[in-house]
Amino acid sequence: MKNMRRQDKQMSSVGVADLLTQAEYGIVSTVGEDGQPYGVPLNYVFKENAIYFHCALVGHKLDNIANNPQVSFCVVGDVAVLPTEFSTNFESVVVSGVASEVKETERYNALKWLLEKYSPNFMEEGKKYIEKLDKATKIIKIEIQHMSGKMAPANTSKGSE
Repeated sequence: MKNMRRQDKQMSSVGVADLLTQAEYGIVSTVGEDGQPYGVPLNYVFKENAIYFHCALVGHKLDNIANNPQVSFCVVGDVAVLPTEFSTNFESVVVSGVASEVKETERYNALKWLLEKYSPNFMEEGKKYIEKLDKATKIIKIEIQHMSGKMAPANTSKGSE
């Protein structure tokens, strides 16, 4: 994990993994050939120290990844606006890594993990859905190079090391 400027807000590695596992969505940020940043929210799963997400066969983020596979990915967990303090407490994780398409067994595993995360009570229907739309979906993996987590200093539920 990268060191944070505010050590009192640094989340433990266990807290980082927990938030990456539990968050409902994340935002992947890429850079286009023209140097313009592009961030888009998406469903994902965190498994085997990597981020996996599915997408269409073509699109802006895929063009950007083909041009530059270095990406950033972030999630936000609990948020508490503190109006009288003109502040906000929140927990977040920022990841940087290399994005690439995965195929075969790893691809199938990622699709299964996405089903387990988002539709655990509909696994059989989900497997049929995957088979039906299999050729219309790519799976992208972000191999994590660095990650850090932030939390409010008073938030001890995620702990610190």
